[in-house]
Amino acid sequence: MAKKIKLGLLGCGTVGTGVLKVLQENYHDIRAKIGNDIEVSKVLVRNLNKKRDFNGDVVFTDNIDDILNDESIDIVVELLGGIHPAREYMLKAMENGKHVVTANKDVLAQFGKDMFDAAEKHDVDFMFEASVAGGIPIITPLKQCLTANKITELIGIVNGTTNYMLTKMTEQGMDYDTALARAQAKGYAEADPTADVAGLDAARKAAILSSIAFNTRVSLEDVKVEGITNITPEDITYAKELGYIIKLLAIAKHTEDGIDVRVHPTFIDKDHPLASVRNVFNAIFIHGNAVGDTMFYGKGAGERPTASAVLADIIDVARDMGKDRFGKIRCTCYEEKKLCPPDKVLSGYYIRLLVEDKPGVLGAIATAFGESNVSLYSVIQKRRVGEFSEIVAITHNVNNNQIEDLKVRLNNLDVVHEISNIIRVVMSQEA
Repeated sequence: MAKKIKLGLLGCGTVGTGVLKVLQENYHDIRAKIGNDIEVSKVLVRNLNKKRDFNGDVVFTDNIDDILNDESIDIVVELLGGIHPAREYMLKAMENGKHVVTANKDVLAQFGKDMFDAAEKHDVDFMFEASVAGGIPIITPLKQCLTANKITELIGIVNGTTNYMLTKMTEQGMDYDTALARAQAKGYAEADPTADVAGLDAARKAAILSSIAFNTRVSLEDVKVEGITNITPEDITYAKELGYIIKLLAIAKHTEDGIDVRVHPTFIDKDHPLASVRNVFNAIFIHGNAVGDTMFYGKGAGERPTASAVLADIIDVARDMGKDRFGKIRCTCYEEKKLCPPDKVLSGYYIRLLVEDKPGVLGAIATAFGESNVSLYSVIQKRRVGEFSEIVAITHNVNNNQIEDLKVRLNNLDVVHEISNIIRVVMSQEA
């Protein structure tokens, strides 16, 4: 290749700045791996007068047409985030014959098919390694290294903010509000943390990963989502006493009854590999029928880890340009698999109740469990809360319908003051 490869960068925030820095620092090696010169030609920013944390010869512009209509730009790197106008910019770039690299999980989770269709139509590369788990290689391994497998299960910690908060709650006894404030002070959580703490960020990543792992289109609407806002120090303490750690997990399973994809707080055995993943680190645990169990671990966000994934995609595209061969990783959703019905989704459950402190209460509660066909694994009663006693039960694996029936029965019991919390449990045989 004699032609220098030119990049158009959309956005110069945390990740965009990281891309500029790492490309500059590692330029010699990157050029050698590509076999050609490469440079960032133009960078789209909102404010031309803002001081940037980067020392280099880069042209900044606030006009998207300066990049999309520049015929010399080969690769558009979208790092704006959000759906609009990022989606429209990427589609226009592909229409103009430009390859696209993105870290945009929002667009992938909701409009992935449109993006792949556009890449196919215009014969360009569309790469998105950085859209899930920051610097951890996971998209490419699923599409290439593990492609000979039938993936049956994927369990992951894919949101650093909530993992940091749960780590602080577990190790330092913080309550939810204190842990959130600490995460915000360190820049791990936004002023409006809803996307993280409500599980929506993890749900988008779960949709992307399960679509690839199971070769079928899984949209954001297909993912059942619960966040961590109801997790209390009491739940953390009981988890420890029972031999568990609470993590916000993305869980995707390919069963004979269909695809089950969900995000929720989960009790996992303290000896499970994911239990030791602390602070802002991410990890993704995968089971394939050939490879068995494997886990990918590392920093799931941040300037440099995410820039690492973005630049890896850029290098792949540049190599494709040298061979005039594009689309080696097209959409792999070639099947249409059904979703698993709720009455086929099994899980253990932790149930914490406040009940009246008088004879016959345990018997009444046990009867409610029996009538809902919910089998008990263990029951403990350790403390009083005001005038009430607190009971914690762990169930064997049951389905969602059984738990919903149990909630109704418990709420109808005069001796039950409140159902304080219900959290799913990954039973030891699943870990």
